[in-house]
Amino acid sequence: MPQQPAEERVGNFDEVPLGYDAETARAEGARCINCKAPKCVEGCPVGIDIPRFIRLIAEGKFQESAAVMRESNLLPAMCGRVCPQEEQCERLCILGVKGDPVAIGHLERFIADYERLEGAGEIPEAAAPTGRKVAVVGSGPAGLTVAADLARMGHSVTIFEAFHEPGGVLIYGIPEFRLPKEIVRWEVDKLRKMGVTIQTNVLVGRTITLEELMKEQGFDAVFIGVGAGLPKFMKIPGENLAGIYSANEYLTRSNLMRAYRFPEYATPLKRGRHVAVIGGGNVAMDSARTAVRLGAETVWLLYRRTRSEMPARIEEVKRAEEEGVEMQFLVAPVEFLGDNRGQLVAVRCQRMKLGEPDSSGRPRPVPIPNDFFTLEADAAVVAIGNDPNPLIGRTTPALKRTTWGGVVVDEKTGATSIPGVYAGGDIVTGAATVIEAMGAARRAAKAIDEYLRQKV
Repeated sequence: MPQQPAEERVGNFDEVPLGYDAETARAEGARCINCKAPKCVEGCPVGIDIPRFIRLIAEGKFQESAAVMRESNLLPAMCGRVCPQEEQCERLCILGVKGDPVAIGHLERFIADYERLEGAGEIPEAAAPTGRKVAVVGSGPAGLTVAADLARMGHSVTIFEAFHEPGGVLIYGIPEFRLPKEIVRWEVDKLRKMGVTIQTNVLVGRTITLEELMKEQGFDAVFIGVGAGLPKFMKIPGENLAGIYSANEYLTRSNLMRAYRFPEYATPLKRGRHVAVIGGGNVAMDSARTAVRLGAETVWLLYRRTRSEMPARIEEVKRAEEEGVEMQFLVAPVEFLGDNRGQLVAVRCQRMKLGEPDSSGRPRPVPIPNDFFTLEADAAVVAIGNDPNPLIGRTTPALKRTTWGGVVVDEKTGATSIPGVYAGGDIVTGAATVIEAMGAARRAAKAIDEYLRQKV
């Protein structure tokens, strides 16, 4: 896929990949050999009929292809941009055995963009109203998906979002250069046209409790899709110095609060000269690439394993390197150093080696004794993962949770320990992918529909 040259894109927040034109999309679609037993569908958490939507693209029937996509996925413009197709559907493409698999993700993006730019999209028809009310807590990928499915089933759906704009991690966590916000807003607007009500600035667990939603506001069922938004820190000396951010705060300030356009927008964000980003996932890449665009002279990405163990998408790692991010592998910070004003000035690191596999299946990083070095840094971003926010659990003692704070559910239905309350996405699994959260939401929507239709 064509993209902005690195030397240009580091100076803006515009989307990096530029998308297919119709001719390129048809040519790529024509590579699909329409397997009799397509493995690619098995790799899709929401069960998109991949061969059918691609065949229609190859035939130039773009509107028909978009209709096939809508049968399983109402958020294709986002999934086509941020889902790890190389680890899911494309990994199982038979063409990938001897060459490149069909670029399923790029084609998904193309057909969604065609629908959006040509105004060809149709609002899915809803079943007759059931008279049942469902509250959806959180408007990220899981919340948007379950709301769409339930609305199509005829239920009255209200989404409660803590922030002032819906979209969850799609709007606050993923940078503009990877997922333009106009696309998220377009997808959300489709839900409104389907009759879904969205209430923002409502922090469930603080503003209102789950019990109050059901007993006082009359919701017949609740879906919890609040993600995992509580940042993890390293718990090393100096972590409270000025200039150190969690990735959540750093990206939220930049993406949702538009700090990269300060002072036009009133949210400040430290524009460090030398920035250290700790982590090896997509969030770490997003943070490092944001720091580059904010004008950093040097951006180090510090990762305690090697490149082959990095969970970030290969294309995001490649783009980060093209943009000048310097990767430091087998390195772990052990202390943040500050000046007499409490400002970060350096990061002390220890070199690592790989040991036996840990619970993740990856080699465990082991510190090398007495092998330390120091990097100059006046800003740092900690991107080592997140835990669930404890607010809902604290105000809902009957809600069974895991030892790490996630919600315990039935894997097939998403049902929690409270009748009528379901959950899905990162609040259940911990940090995962957008499409996995959507898959869990689709299963939960089906279970909620069955529950509501059986309810007296």
